[in-house]
Amino acid sequence: MSFQKTWSFSVGKNRHHFGSLRELMAKASPWKSGDALAGLAASSAEERAAAQSCLADVPLAQFLEDLLVPYEQDAVTRLIIDTHDAAAFAPVGGLSVGQFRDWLLRYETDTEVLTALAPGLTPEMVAATSKLMSNQDLILVASKCRIVTAFRDTIGLPGRLSVRLQPNHPADDARGIAASIVDGLLYGCGDAVIGINPATDSVPSMETLLRMLDDLIRRYEIPTQSCVLAHVTTALEVMRRGAPVDLVFQSIAGTEAANKAFGINLSLLAEARDAALSLKRWNVGDNVMYFETGQGSALSADAHHGVDLQTCEARAYAVARPFKPLLVNTVVGFIGPEYLSDGKQIIRAGLEDHLCGKLLGLPMGCDICYTNHADADQDDMDNLLTLLGVAGCNYIMGIPGADDIALGYQSNSFHDSHYLRQVLNLRPAPEFEAWLEKTGLTRANKLPPPETSAALPFNAFLA
Repeated sequence: MSFQKTWSFSVGKNRHHFGSLRELMAKASPWKSGDALAGLAASSAEERAAAQSCLADVPLAQFLEDLLVPYEQDAVTRLIIDTHDAAAFAPVGGLSVGQFRDWLLRYETDTEVLTALAPGLTPEMVAATSKLMSNQDLILVASKCRIVTAFRDTIGLPGRLSVRLQPNHPADDARGIAASIVDGLLYGCGDAVIGINPATDSVPSMETLLRMLDDLIRRYEIPTQSCVLAHVTTALEVMRRGAPVDLVFQSIAGTEAANKAFGINLSLLAEARDAALSLKRWNVGDNVMYFETGQGSALSADAHHGVDLQTCEARAYAVARPFKPLLVNTVVGFIGPEYLSDGKQIIRAGLEDHLCGKLLGLPMGCDICYTNHADADQDDMDNLLTLLGVAGCNYIMGIPGADDIALGYQSNSFHDSHYLRQVLNLRPAPEFEAWLEKTGLTRANKLPPPETSAALPFNAFLA
């Protein structure tokens, strides 16, 4: 089949020309500082509108042949093409990008339909379609996707919102971490994972933190899972030494070269997943991987192949998909204003990432965050938090005071989950909710008054 390779579009006396699908995708993207930094962004709103008009007419099937990153040069491209499910793609195989957007918005395109379609979609297809969507469209379509995963509890069910309890400490101080964990549990957080970013990525540090978390979960019979977010090679070594690893973590990106900059490849991720599965530490489901991503990672490694931020990000989800992760989240504003300069760009990126991940069949959460030198504030994060809640985000972060003193950025606090659960009538994962009620930490999904709280005897753990 032959496809159009260049595009032109006239607006008044101006004629805009796009010499490749890669250029067309970049110029059609909502404006972001990272795309401008890379020299990929449209030069004007008019050029962007022209590119979007051309992109709407591109057949979805063209993305299977007109590859943005060459097949011969990139393992991620090979993964995308070699694992594409033609039968799942068939219901939309004759649509253009614009027609696919309209099809996604139909009443009849429901959760069951989108679940069956996911293996037939490629990252480039969903990224292209999202470029034609308003924020409202991104929210509506994502809200129809339901991706459920499990380890010791079940995440992603309808009417549920989970929280990663993130008790980081700049010196990996055990008492400081323990205090933050207890604080988060008293707020009913931690059903997604209790996950620590270690200050020192070393085998001894990871082992110490893992054993502390395992002691906590076993002692109080908490139906959740732990993770120390060290490099996958560190996780492999501690598993060889018999440490209690629940989830294996790794940051991933959308090109082979960007993943190489992270010190990983697809075979290493497969080895780590197999090792974690062999431990059989779950009791509800065997989703053992945790991945984090973020727009700008490929550009920051000079490994983007001329592909725009958001499309590179969507390709990272193709890396995650074969490993059946429990959790995937875009750390949306963490890389900094060079890539997403202000609150508006961060909000847009968070909604794009969530939608693209969900369409590809992934259990998407979001670290709703910004760095202190970005033109953003906590009101922007409250807005994104609310929008993602409406969109059906699987989980968010919970950090003491919303201020990560170890990583130096702003995110969500423990009490933010109570705001979102109240305003949208959401509840924690069912197994975790039952534990909260049994221990008296919540009553009918509400925190009890401090003077009547039947809090767990955490003193022994804090000691």
